Amino acid sequence: MAEEPAIVVPSEFERVFRAHHGLVFRTAYRITGNAADAEDVSQTVFLRLFRREHDAMKNEESYLRRAAINAALDVIRSRQSDRTVELTDLPAEPAHDSPHNDPRELRMALGRALAQLKPRPSEIFVLRFLEGFSNAQIARMLGISQVLVAVIVYRARQQLRKELGAYRLRGTD
Repeated sequence: MAEEPAIVVPSEFERVFRAHHGLVFRTAYRITGNAADAEDVSQTVFLRLFRREHDAMKNEESYLRRAAINAALDVIRSRQSDRTVELTDLPAEPAHDSPHNDPRELRMALGRALAQLKPRPSEIFVLRFLEGFSNAQIARMLGISQVLVAVIVYRARQQLRKELGAYRLRGTD
């Protein structure tokens, strides 16, 4: 029986993986809220990077962060199309008397709302509010104008406000 050939991992790819695996995992975890999904996203991102030309290696951190955001949003979108929920994703009990006071429920609602956005606005929203980048940094990262980033952020926030209307101003009733 013949042995399967070993996969040779280029040293540059290994360096990028070691340097940025944590960043990719944390980015994915912030969006998915689930360690298993975040690990799946990490594997997807690095597999895509491995298959790509060396273009992605030029600005690896920016590429990997954006790839993690998009792959994590894909996971959330696929959950919605499956309409299934893993038992580990269900809270044991609500944190308070209303599900609107449960931060886990809010996180899931935000994930669902982000998945309703088109890819570019959801990516920009995550970069701005979950990753903490400024509009100027995002503009440089994506190669677009700062004004366009601001417009997309504004429109994404408006759409998310509509989607999350039930969660706004709870506790002030």
